[in-house]
This record gives sequence, C-alpha cells and structure tokens, in this order.
Amino acid sequence: MPSNGYSFRIGADENGLGPRLGPMLTTAVLAQMGEGGHKTVERPARGKMKKRLGDSKALMAHGDIALGEAWSRILASRALARPPVSVAEVVQALSLDDETNLREHCPSHVAGQCWGSHKDGFIADDSLLALVEKDLQTLAKKGVHIVSARSVIVCTLRLNHGVDRGLSRFALDLHAMERLVLSLRETAGQDVCAVLGKVGGLRQYEPAFGPLNGRLCTVLEERKERSSYRFPGVGELSFVMDADASDLLVSMASLVGKYLREVLMARIVNHYSQTDSSLPDASGYHDPITAQFIDATKLTRKRQKVPDDCFERRRLGP
Repeated sequence: MPSNGYSFRIGADENGLGPRLGPMLTTAVLAQMGEGGHKTVERPARGKMKKRLGDSKALMAHGDIALGEAWSRILASRALARPPVSVAEVVQALSLDDETNLREHCPSHVAGQCWGSHKDGFIADDSLLALVEKDLQTLAKKGVHIVSARSVIVCTLRLNHGVDRGLSRFALDLHAMERLVLSLRETAGQDVCAVLGKVGGLRQYEPAFGPLNGRLCTVLEERKERSSYRFPGVGELSFVMDADASDLLVSMASLVGKYLREVLMARIVNHYSQTDSSLPDASGYHDPITAQFIDATKLTRKRQKVPDDCFERRRLGP
C-alpha cells in the first residue's frame, strides 16, 4: 500500500467538473498519521460519524449544504487560529490563492457576479459544528491528526482560458491537484502519501502532468481503478477511482469543495436576482432550471457587458 512509511497523508478531490456555470473546485486535506491512522482513513466512517463523513454526493445536495459548511468552518478555524466570522473569510482561509490572485483576470465591472458576498450567511448551527469538532477529535484518537485543508478555485473565465490553450477541464483539475500536493508537501516538511480522485478516467498520467512535469518519476501501477507514481522529494501519488467513497480524507476534501462551490454559485444567482427576483435558484449543472436561468439573464448580462467567457463554460472541440 502507498501509505507504508509515510507520516503525512493527503486526500484530494474535485467538485464541479462538469457544470455549465460556476467554478470548479479542487480541494485537499493534509493529515499527520499516528499509529493506525492509515488504516482508519482507508475504511468508511463508522457509527454516527458516517452521517457526517463520507461521499459528498450522498451527504449533501444543492441547497442542503449545512454539513459542508460545518466542516469548512471548523477547518478554516484551524488556518485562522480562531472561528471565521463570515463566509468570505472561510473561502479565503481555505483558498490556496489569495484574493488578488483569484481576481487577477476578473474584469472590474464583473467582479460583483462572482465575488459579491452581501447575501452570504452561515446556516450550520452550533450543535452541528460541535459534532464535527468531536469527529475530528475521534479521528485524532485513531491516529489521524488533521493539519490543513486547501482548495484551488478555477473560475469560468480561467476554465475558458484553458480551452484557448488546448487544456480541458480534466487537465486543469489534474494541475490543481498537483499544486495542492506540492503546497501541502511543503507544509508537511517531508514526502507525503497522496490519494487523489481519478481524473477523467485516465490510466496514464505522466503525459498530462503540469506542475510535476519534468520531475523524476517512477510509475508504480497504471490500472483502471488506480494509477500510482513516486516522485522523490514529493512522495507517492495514487489516483483512485471513487476515492471519495473509500478514503476519509478524500471524503472530507469533497465535502469542503462541494460547500465552496455551492457558495460561489449562489453568489452568481444572487447577483442577477438583484435585477430579477423571479430568477430560479440554479445549481449551474446541466438541468432545465440552469438552462432557464441562462436564458432569463441574457438581457441583464448584455446590459452589464458581462463577457460570455465570464459566465458560461466552453469545451474543447466542436
């Protein structure tokens, strides 16, 4: 197993790979592993914890994000050394990039669409926060000490710029995972074991690497279910199919990423609802409500001179 000999472990996953609207999130959680820690994260949560830590698709849904918020707020508090006071503070505390970098390519007159936080608000109650904090204490007793959580936010404009450079969303997701592993490896101060959600069904990752491209790499295995690589000075990376259902750190990362995507998508809806309060609460995915939202905002976007590339994703190919 790739966990052998590693004192630090990373779990990472993406959220929002395929929607029409909103950002793609790639999130990673770093943990220091004590005795029994690797075995703990390699099996599903047990008892009451399984109601709060598992496959994000089963535990959360559009509009039902309190659980993801609770995990995000508790993990953000570790980065801040205090409880966050706003959703915006949670987003920034967990983002790998600072606000200046996030808005680097954002037209100033469009910033309100993605970064307007006037309607942000917490919904998770104190009892849920306390349960999540208790879950972290339970994990620590089982050898899993959470150190850090970080997320790469790839907005629609950056996704479309990637298309212009011949990079699919799968490539951008992979490159975001690589950035997260390299950053958290620096936090750990030693090589890490990283378990990452499979990207685009790939088996061979070497030709697609970005930030890791050019580093010495040993291929350990390349199968449909799992592709693993060892990088001296970084550690061991395994891309695992359905990792969010089989690795607790990946599950935790997915819950955080899903929450952040929901928050950032809600800002887009809230921005246009200021002009038209009848607009539906669009998820951004390929569904009739999102299609209705896109059509209903056309005139507003034209009046506000919102570039199409800041609103709806494009894809490679015809």
